[in-house]
Amino acid sequence: MKELDYEPSTVAQQMRGVKTHRIGVLISRITNPFFASLVDALEVTARKNGYSVLIVQNHNSAGEEENCLDLLKKKIIDGLILCAVESDKDVIEQYQKYGPILLCNTSIDNTTLPVVRMNDELATYNAVSWLLNKGYKKIAYSTGGAFQQKGHGSRRNRGFIAAMQDGQQAVNERFIFRHVHTWRDGQRLAEQILQMTKSERPDAIFAGSDEVACGLISALSAHGVSVPGELAVMGFDNLPVAEMVHIPLTTVSQPIEQLGRISVERLLSLINHTQYRYDEEDLKSELVIRASA
Repeated sequence: MKELDYEPSTVAQQMRGVKTHRIGVLISRITNPFFASLVDALEVTARKNGYSVLIVQNHNSAGEEENCLDLLKKKIIDGLILCAVESDKDVIEQYQKYGPILLCNTSIDNTTLPVVRMNDELATYNAVSWLLNKGYKKIAYSTGGAFQQKGHGSRRNRGFIAAMQDGQQAVNERFIFRHVHTWRDGQRLAEQILQMTKSERPDAIFAGSDEVACGLISALSAHGVSVPGELAVMGFDNLPVAEMVHIPLTTVSQPIEQLGRISVERLLSLINHTQYRYDEEDLKSELVIRASA
C-alpha cells in the first residue's frame, strides 16, 4: 500500500465497524480559558493512547450540541466527551446506542451517563465558608446559568446556599448575578455593583470563573475601588491568568490535568469494553490564597 501511495477509505472502514481512533469533545467555547486548558489535557491523553480529538463548540446552543451527537451516530467518532450540556437528558441518552458518551466536569440530573467531575458543591461550600470566616458577610455570587437547584451550575449553587445558611447569613437576591461567562461579563458585573450605593454593595463576591473574576477586578480597579479593601474577589479554576492579573486572584483550583486524563481513560475503557477505576482523591480541589481576598 505504501508503494502505491494508497490510503484506505475511512468511510468504508466506518461502514464495516472499524474504529476511527477518534473521539469527540464538546465544549461551550474554545475562547474560555478553562475549556482551552481542559481540551489540552484531554488531547494529550488521547494522543498517548493513539487517538485524535475532534473539538466541537455548542456556543450554549442545544441545536449545535445535537449536530455533535450526530457524529457518533454517523460513526465519525468512537466516543464522545461532553464538557458542556444544553440538550435535555432524554435527547442525549438516546445516542448512547451509537457509542459511549461521558460527562466531564458537568452533570445532568438523574442520568445514566458516566460522569467524571470534582465535587464542586463542596469546593464552593468551602470557599464561601472561608470568606465568611474571614469576616465577609455580604457575599455576592455569580453563576454561568440560572440560580436554580437543578440543571446548569446547580451543584455550586447548592454549595453557596449551604455555606451562607451555615454561616447564618441571608442570601441577598440583589447579590445573585446570572448567566455570567466572560471577562466582559465580569466588567459589566462590576458596573452593576458600582451603581449601588457604597452601603448597599457586597463586601465580597464569589465569581463563577477566573475569567469573570479578572474582568471584575479590572473594572473595579479602573473605577478606583480597592480590591480587597472595599470588595474582595474570589475566582474558580486557578488558571494562569489568576497569577498574572495585577491583583493576584484568590481562587478555587480545579484539577484540570486529572479531569482530562481520567475522562479520556474512562471513555477509552468504555470503547474497548475494559474495566477502569480511578482514585477520587485525584479530583480534589483546593483553595489558593492570593491578594484579592
